[in-house]
Amino acid sequence: MRALRILLVVGVILGGIFVALDRWAVSMAESEVAERVQAQQGLAGGTEVSIKGFPFLTQVMSKRLDQVDVTLEGIEANAAGRKVRVSEMTAQLHDVKLQGSLTGFSSAKAARATGTANVSYEDLSEASESDVTLSYGGNGKVKVTGTVAILGRNVTRSVLSTVSLVDGNTIRVRADAVPGEGIPGLEGMVRQKTDFDRQIGGLPDGLELEKVQAAQGGVEISVTGTDVNLAG
Repeated sequence: MRALRILLVVGVILGGIFVALDRWAVSMAESEVAERVQAQQGLAGGTEVSIKGFPFLTQVMSKRLDQVDVTLEGIEANAAGRKVRVSEMTAQLHDVKLQGSLTGFSSAKAARATGTANVSYEDLSEASESDVTLSYGGNGKVKVTGTVAILGRNVTRSVLSTVSLVDGNTIRVRADAVPGEGIPGLEGMVRQKTDFDRQIGGLPDGLELEKVQAAQGGVEISVTGTDVNLAG
């Protein structure tokens, strides 16, 4: 019985050591991946990486991670030759294959990924190139406010607009209606200010836009992809 108790104690100790070693290894790997992603994307903000699954060491031995969750801040996406700041993007990457060793892996690529990116209304206003202000209009609409000069006076109008995804890579903002008040040409001039398209590029390789919707905190973009290059 004493020998059995000793074996049980030893087993518990070894199990604890293994768990501690496993958690230490995953922490080191998360830091390594975060640094690689940060450098590769040239991010202005921070990067957080969380590697899922236990035990981690057996995943490393097979050079295949079940799931890696990534949060990126301060992405500068390209939109029609201008920079659009993506406030935050979260992505869940599945079946991530590693090339090289844990401490010196050359690349990490996910078989598939899903996520959400957020563009603030302030940042989208700057990207509009139309001197307009965007904000949340409620009920999934964007409120766009702009000023035009007509008949010798400035006319400011706010319209509720629908935001949609076009051609898989372009955010489109279109006013549902523009109050013309009987002024010839007013609607067309307002729409020149408030209606615009912005093609989005520069996201991590392999990720594509899936849909967009207006929310309280900004325009939310659903992204999806296959063979997503996480690092390397």
